Amino acid sequence: MTPLSFRTIIACLAFTVCLGETGFAQKSRPNGPPRFRGNLVEHRDVEYANVDGSSLLLDLYMPRNVKNPPLVVWIHGGGWRGGNKGRGGKFVPLLTDAGYACASINYRLSGEAKFPAQINDCKAAIRWLRAHAKKYGYDATRIGVGGSSAGGHLVALLGTSGGIKDLEGNVGKHLDQSSSVQAVCDMWGPTDFLQMDKHAIPGSRLKHNDPRSPESLLLGGPILEHKDRVARANPITYIDKQDPPFLIIHGSKDPAVPVHQSIILEKALKKNKVPAQLHIVENAGHGGPEFNAPKINKMIVAFFDQQLKQPPKEPEKRQQKK
Repeated sequence: MTPLSFRTIIACLAFTVCLGETGFAQKSRPNGPPRFRGNLVEHRDVEYANVDGSSLLLDLYMPRNVKNPPLVVWIHGGGWRGGNKGRGGKFVPLLTDAGYACASINYRLSGEAKFPAQINDCKAAIRWLRAHAKKYGYDATRIGVGGSSAGGHLVALLGTSGGIKDLEGNVGKHLDQSSSVQAVCDMWGPTDFLQMDKHAIPGSRLKHNDPRSPESLLLGGPILEHKDRVARANPITYIDKQDPPFLIIHGSKDPAVPVHQSIILEKALKKNKVPAQLHIVENAGHGGPEFNAPKINKMIVAFFDQQLKQPPKEPEKRQQKK
């Protein structure tokens, strides 16, 4: 096995070990009947858009004893090239137990389409969910998002790129709906791909500047040769004071996404007067049991409670960003 192949395999594995997710193929049968499991009504494999004959699917979990709850959308990790909506890792049961409706979405992976397809799909899912709020019974004015690793990158981008026409895309049938979100929980997500190798922990095997790195595969070319594409994919590029509050969680010894990625994100958000809280989990890596500790779970629920369990307001119309 060549060194390049070995690094590529390590890259795939490193980005899929997060909140119990694994790199399953995105094969599902859309629009099945609702299921009843405990206190939840589950709508599995619902098509939110169709691209070139391929279904983009989400799962929706509704708590049965909560009227018009806020909605939190989970976006999976997997290096943008693997992973699946699954059951939303620990994130969905944590929040449905706390009285939230939750959705978990699939999006096109980098082997199917290059960036910005992934964020175009995420925004299409938010628009679909906002358009169908009355049908399913959740509050379209209070939508939060959470994700880890590559999913953390995508939720951060959802939070900062509202109104960016290039990233909004034209996926789905609900282009009249807003893709804005009201709260972002970003767990160990990348931001500026060009700074990752410089700040990697000693001994890290994942080389982000490699032409076969997850970031290079996402952007369709080596990141060192496509700095304009890197900037286009960087959530920090689009930050302004209109952005929603962020909770950022990262391990201090993450071997795949250096904690520096979250440090610079928090700094940029605060510079633009966006409420942001960074919690660094000491000695933790890229996901793992440290992030399922009661303290972290309580922090996540408290964050969404503060941002979403307030009297509902109509989503503000964002000014068009350049």
